[in-house]
Amino acid sequence: MSWKEQFEQIYKTITERYVKKNLKSYGKKFFCKGPFFGRGLQYVSVGSNVSFAHSTRIEAYDAYEGKRHRPEIVIGNNVSLSPYCHIGAINKIVIGNNVLVGGSVLITDHSHGKITPEDLAIPPRKRKLYSKGPVIIEEDVWIGEHAVILPGVTIGKGAVIGANSVVTHDIPPYAVVGGNPAKVIKVIDMEKQ
Repeated sequence: MSWKEQFEQIYKTITERYVKKNLKSYGKKFFCKGPFFGRGLQYVSVGSNVSFAHSTRIEAYDAYEGKRHRPEIVIGNNVSLSPYCHIGAINKIVIGNNVLVGGSVLITDHSHGKITPEDLAIPPRKRKLYSKGPVIIEEDVWIGEHAVILPGVTIGKGAVIGANSVVTHDIPPYAVVGGNPAKVIKVIDMEKQ
């Protein structure tokens, strides 16, 4: 084994130990490749056979700009997060079993303030965080590269979210969606299978 491979293995081991130590819970066969950025990991539960690729960012904010929150992030079994995924919660995000998340995907249940004249008069970083509701991603969903999943959205079982899509509303089960904002392209009739 080369020195580079040895260094990468040591770095991976240290990263995994740090993440596991700080998570609320995790299952068997949890893998996390560094670098990794985490905040509020005590509010994050991870199932079995889950992998976080390098540069994954998971943040659960329990307080921001003087306002308290009760964040919860639940990641099911057999979930794979590709490089540069960012998951941020002040409310609740649930990712079901067997979900594949492409690279550079953003899943968030909040925004920096509301779109009101009062909030827009405040610098974005100083605005109180606001959530329209939880994000629920049901099982067997595939989310393509660079997609954005916004607050208050439920993505139905077996849906396919196209690359670069911005999901602003609920997606039915077995739907294929794409665009900004994401629109249903077709719904697969599972009865015919």
